[in-house]
Amino acid sequence: MYGLIGKMLTAPGQRDFVIDILLQGTDAMPGCRSYIVARDPGDENAIWITEAWDSQEQHRASLALPAVQQAIAQARPHITGFGERFETHPVGGHGL
Repeated sequence: MYGLIGKMLTAPGQRDFVIDILLQGTDAMPGCRSYIVARDPGDENAIWITEAWDSQEQHRASLALPAVQQAIAQARPHITGFGERFETHPVGGHGL
């Protein structure tokens, strides 16, 4: 399995808008076992995204899906950067 935990930074006042975009169409990503979008309680402009996939290849392939491409295009003007990014190898847990 392949895991990814990343921090996304948004323009002031745009975090909830970007979260709404990120949550659209996430149920149609083949190989995705878990996709969690969370507000950073210490930074009002930060979002954490935690993903678990059957494989790294399926994660890469998801980036080409029309719904994902549309979400990226819609959110891009409101994203100011990215923070920490961690790759993991999930071994089990609830929801996997």
